Order: sequence, then C-alpha cells, then structure tokens
Amino acid sequence: MSLPGTIRKDLKPASAGFSLLEMMISMVILLGVTGVVMSGLLQTTKTETTVQNRTEMHASVRSATELMQQEIGQAGRVSMPPVANIQMTTAVTAGSATPTLTTGATAGMFQNEYIVVAGINQETVQATAISGNTITAVFGLNHAANVPVTVQGGFGTGIVPETSVGMTNGSDGTHLKLYGDINGDGNMVYVEYICDYANSGNLYRSVSAFNAANIVAKQILLPNLASTGNPNGTACFVYQEKPVNCNATTVPCFVTDVAVTLTVQTQQADPFTGLFQKETKALLNVSPRNVFDAYDLSTLSNNRVQPMPSTVTTLLSQTP
Repeated sequence: MSLPGTIRKDLKPASAGFSLLEMMISMVILLGVTGVVMSGLLQTTKTETTVQNRTEMHASVRSATELMQQEIGQAGRVSMPPVANIQMTTAVTAGSATPTLTTGATAGMFQNEYIVVAGINQETVQATAISGNTITAVFGLNHAANVPVTVQGGFGTGIVPETSVGMTNGSDGTHLKLYGDINGDGNMVYVEYICDYANSGNLYRSVSAFNAANIVAKQILLPNLASTGNPNGTACFVYQEKPVNCNATTVPCFVTDVAVTLTVQTQQADPFTGLFQKETKALLNVSPRNVFDAYDLSTLSNNRVQPMPSTVTTLLSQTP
C-alpha cells in the first residue's frame, strides 16, 4: 500500500502508447504476414495465367481440328444446286441432244459431269457442254419432258492426291486441298489448308466457290504454331492413297484417309518456367467417306466417279 501523496512508479500514464521496440516488433510481424499473403496471391495469379494459356491454346486447336475433320469427311461430295424439283424440261430423242433444265439447275454443274436422267428410261449421261439452262449430251434412250435429273457418285479426287503421285499442283505435307459440297447445302467449294511452321507460324484456310475464276485470299485459322514443328518432323498432312502404286496418269489415286498433326504453343510464355507451353493434336485416319465410296464404285461403274471440274484444276494452280 502506497502512502498518501505518493505516486507509484510502476504505473504508466494512459497516453504513453507503444515503445519503439514494440512498434518495430509489430511492423516486422505485419510485414511478414503481408509477404506471405502477397506471395500466395502472386502464386495464384501465375497459376491462373498458366491455366488460361493452356485453355486458350487447347480451345483454338480443338476448334481448328474439328472444322478440318468435318470438311475432310465431307470432301468429294457432289450435288446439284439448291433448286427444287430439277427436271429436264424438254423431251429428248436418243442421240446427241441439247435439252433445257430447270432454271438455276446448271449454276452448279460443270463440263463432263455425269448426270442421271430418271423416269422410265433411266440412264446416266455425260454433259459435254453447258450453256445457260441447257446441257449437251449423247443420250442412249428417249426421254419425255419434265423427267427428274440428279447426280450420283462422288469426286474421286475430292481430297486432291499428292504431287508425289503425279497430280499437278496436288496436296502435300503442308498443303491440304479438297473440294465438294462440304457443307451439305448444295454449294460446292474448293478449300485449301496451308500449314506454315517455318515462316508465319500460322495455319491458314482459303475457301472459294468451286467454279470461281480466282482463289480467295487465305485467312488465319490457327495462330501460334510451334516454331519447332511437329515431333519427329512429322508432316502436318499425311495421306493414304488407293490403289497401291496409283498415279495421276494411268491408275487414278483415291485419298481414302488423311492424318492431321498440329503442334501449337501458348501465345504467352509460362510465368513459372518462362517457356512457351506446347500441345500436339493429332487426327489419325480421318476418312473422306464420299471419296471412299467413289473408290468402291470405281470397281463397278466409272460413271459414278465424277471427274475433277476444270475450274478446280485452275484453282489448284493459284496461290491463296
């Protein structure tokens, strides 16, 4: 007990606050906690960046390969223009004739196309010339007016065979060329894919009407192809052609399978390693079913294997 009139020295005034040592200890603790939190946030940000880079890369290559798979599968499909009830509107007597077809029907036809004339006297004829709404062909039978007209079979060169088998301006390891009604809408188109690892690092795609005079300029379909190319130097496009030892002059080639291999990298470097992440996507044995059917039909009837339109031959020689 203290005596009256004295002050206890062990009691501090209420306004004394923290000592310098206490402040320094508090700041050290606060800085330590803040450092741990910031390190965790930075780690999380880097992880999110890594995941986002891989997600964007995977999504882009998946979209490109899905489109290629669909178009390769539809290559070689032959069709008439999207005109209802296509008919040969004038009667025909056996022999060379120039009948008129339904208006608009010849817009998607081409010289030397095989046409099926239906009705009682069904037969297949080859249109040797097309002018306006008329065609010229040699008919073996008589036909009444207004009989239906269709096309059957498919393009044997729907996937354009390789240059290495003698096809002029054909497909190769970096150029995939195909044509046909690939969208199933009655409009035939010519499509070319260009895989450019060496220069731009892009996968390009060009789409032109099959009877266009000039090829349409290419557009980037997939950027950021890996500068190192595919593993083991695998080509972007590999083809399986039938029959064995076929060539473009004496034994026609049918591309019945296409393998696509693409190696891409992220647009930005990985924040952990400082390197670009890579992914290789492979589509093995994508079969162009219309070309395969044409190959099967070739052993039975050559008039079910549609010839390559001359306009497509012209497009093959052009650079998109």
